[in-house]
Amino acid sequence: MNEMISVSRRKDQITADRIPVDAYISRDYVRLEKERFWPRIWQMACRAEEIPNAGDFYTYDIADESIAVVRQKDGTIAAYFNVCPHRGRRLTQGCGRMGKFHCKYHGWQWSLDGKPTEIVDRHDWGDALPDEDVALQQVKVGQWGGWVFINMDPDSESLEDFLGEAKTILDPFEIEHMRYAWRKRIVMPCNWKTAQEAFMEGYHVQTTHRQLLAYQDDYTYSKAYGKHAMFGYAPTALFGLPSPRISDQSGDIRKGFYEFNKEIWETLQATTTQEMLAAGKRLMELPEGVDPFTMYGAFAQFHAEESAKSGRPFPAISGEQLMKAGTDWNIFPNLVFLQQATNVLFYRARPYGDDPDKCIFEINVLERYAPGAEPKVEVEDGGDGSDGKWRALNWGLILEQDFQNMEEVQKGMKSQAFKVARTNPVQEVEISNFHRVYHEYMGKVG
Repeated sequence: MNEMISVSRRKDQITADRIPVDAYISRDYVRLEKERFWPRIWQMACRAEEIPNAGDFYTYDIADESIAVVRQKDGTIAAYFNVCPHRGRRLTQGCGRMGKFHCKYHGWQWSLDGKPTEIVDRHDWGDALPDEDVALQQVKVGQWGGWVFINMDPDSESLEDFLGEAKTILDPFEIEHMRYAWRKRIVMPCNWKTAQEAFMEGYHVQTTHRQLLAYQDDYTYSKAYGKHAMFGYAPTALFGLPSPRISDQSGDIRKGFYEFNKEIWETLQATTTQEMLAAGKRLMELPEGVDPFTMYGAFAQFHAEESAKSGRPFPAISGEQLMKAGTDWNIFPNLVFLQQATNVLFYRARPYGDDPDKCIFEINVLERYAPGAEPKVEVEDGGDGSDGKWRALNWGLILEQDFQNMEEVQKGMKSQAFKVARTNPVQEVEISNFHRVYHEYMGKVG
């Protein structure tokens, strides 16, 4: 296959309602991602809370590359290609704490700032081994929302420029002050793009999560902001009453709103909190037949009071800011999250070796905590989730419903009858915009 012609042709074919299938199933695309995509893009490596102290490190693996992210003695964060310049051994694995970089092959060492401090028998090289030749090669680092981003391209735009308007819209949520509540990871039997796109639109709720239609108007809109995109619900969408798809939206909105949050908590344990449940119960203090928007205002007040009582207050975010931020974002390429003032549910999908039919898929929840009350959270690792083995972990009903789609979509896209995905041009712009930007990177050479 002539990759340049193929990728260029695919780029030209992408519209708001058409996405060619090759990027999901082709091994050629996996190879091209290694060459043209991952080395050139800002991507989330970890959260700053994972490396709080000097010497703490996190090893971020992406495709064939490995990046060591480490907290410096002065409190800043640096990142290096995770490779010994002597013979190529990787230096770190997983996460932990170190006083220096140390190669377990021949004993070479570097300080946390990447400068060589020990080259065994260095005199053997004479003057042919200057420090600059054997220093660890640095990678660009940026921070936003408590996430640590890296970029292997020294000539890339700044992280702030990369984030663009998305940063301005989302900054009021102060995600940097949230901490992990739970974390799970698994190898999913689908492409990394297939996995994340299951969470980049709300259009599927009316079928995949049909039980939620008893509590919400599920119709969504979606919008692109440069490289990034989001989806949300219309300002007139009612939460607490049934979707107009299934009824005339009659009922007690107070009870329905509480039951909606209760359903989400019991089947997802994310996007809601105990304080939100307590606030929901207090809605029964309002008169039956209360105007929906009066009820939402009362809930916001109750929620703030309950959060203050538990020592977990959240920032004041205006209604206008909430509506503009919507419900769900893709920060290109592979950070997807649903944000609220008190919590964030976020996903990350990465390639799994050279197999286009597998990916490393991570699901994480952040919440606000009173100072000193942050829980110590370990990653639950489900291993290889092929052939339904993902059920070995307790994901909850909602994620199980999503997972059932992901593997079957990956299989179905290989059919000779399926050449192009027909994405919804109103509700699935988050996906079509991703592919527009993705193919711009994939088509670049040099």
